[in-house]
Amino acid sequence: MAKKGKKYSEALAKVDRTKKYTIEEAVELVKSISFEKFDASMELAFNLNLNPRKAEQNLRGALVLPHGTGKTKRVLVFARGEKAQEAKDAGADYVGEDDLIEKIKEGWFEFDVVIATPDMMATLGKIGRLLGPKGLMPNPKTGTVTMDIAKTVEDSKGGKITYRVDKFGNILVVFGKVSFDTPKLVDNYNTILETIRKARPSTVKGIYMKNVSVSSTMGPGVKVEVVKNK
Repeated sequence: MAKKGKKYSEALAKVDRTKKYTIEEAVELVKSISFEKFDASMELAFNLNLNPRKAEQNLRGALVLPHGTGKTKRVLVFARGEKAQEAKDAGADYVGEDDLIEKIKEGWFEFDVVIATPDMMATLGKIGRLLGPKGLMPNPKTGTVTMDIAKTVEDSKGGKITYRVDKFGNILVVFGKVSFDTPKLVDNYNTILETIRKARPSTVKGIYMKNVSVSSTMGPGVKVEVVKNK
């Protein structure tokens, strides 16, 4: 732990904590101070002026990143008949019904995304208490309850991410890998920024984005200057 602490401190010393960097500067800085021995994820954190206890301010949604996240997600689909075949053809890792529900009840969680057709949702209620806390329960707001199975599977295997505000008004998402070229990370960042900006509830007064920062998986955060931050 001491070794990790030393590397973190050394990385932190290279960050001007009083400054807000342009996204290009921030990405370059995070890449240069990343000390992980693996290809770390690039993380984007928003601190928003929201009260998630108000329904209209409890932001949740999904979007597709133009350059993906650098990770291929394992997709599980609950569907029957033609839709089940559609899921298999689109590249879903697991497709099934009650058989998969029983596996999950036994503690199996070798997947990252769960998609379901609307007719399967009543059946999925049996494992809602298992999927819900892990953020895996299909939801129409994130596009994971759908009849458009093929596109949803393809998006999920590629660059689709979901976001949800926590009780403190924070949203944390992955927007690539340290190994990505800076222009690709900037494109992904801008896509997320515009999505969050457009999702601003009409009931929010004053500054909406109180703080935006980027970091690598284990590295310190670097504050980003947000143009037209209203």
